[in-house]
Amino acid sequence: MLAVLDVLALVGSGVTAGVLFCVALSIVPTFAALPPDTYIQVHRLVGRNYDPTMPIIVIGTTLAAAARATLTAGWPQRLPFTLAAVLLLAVSLVSHLGNVPINRLVKSPGRDVPHSRLTDLRRRWRALNLLRTGLALLALACMAIATVASPHT
Repeated sequence: MLAVLDVLALVGSGVTAGVLFCVALSIVPTFAALPPDTYIQVHRLVGRNYDPTMPIIVIGTTLAAAARATLTAGWPQRLPFTLAAVLLLAVSLVSHLGNVPINRLVKSPGRDVPHSRLTDLRRRWRALNLLRTGLALLALACMAIATVASPHT
């Protein structure tokens, strides 16, 4: 059972970090380069398939890491699993409280976002995405360390 949780948490944290890293490298610079009207059209198209897939992956991975931490004896062995779960929870919170409201604002049909606000929204979305990407990469590192260092007995 521990090995199954390790695989789920490691793969889930890898997918989370990979998707967010890809967004940071490719999508964020594209958003920044687009004129306002095109940006709104592209933003509406780009993230369509991330919901509800990514929230399910991140929350599921958080639960797997937390379960693994709970089932691990000894604080030193439990620490990297616990850190991974906390970092993944932080990814969820940044996404839910930061990026998602901006996504909803930009993607709202019939709702025009003034072009003067778009520059600030894009900067804020970028900063939040970089934060959650860093958190996800740290969570992946914690899961990798925890998985390699943990006995599966």
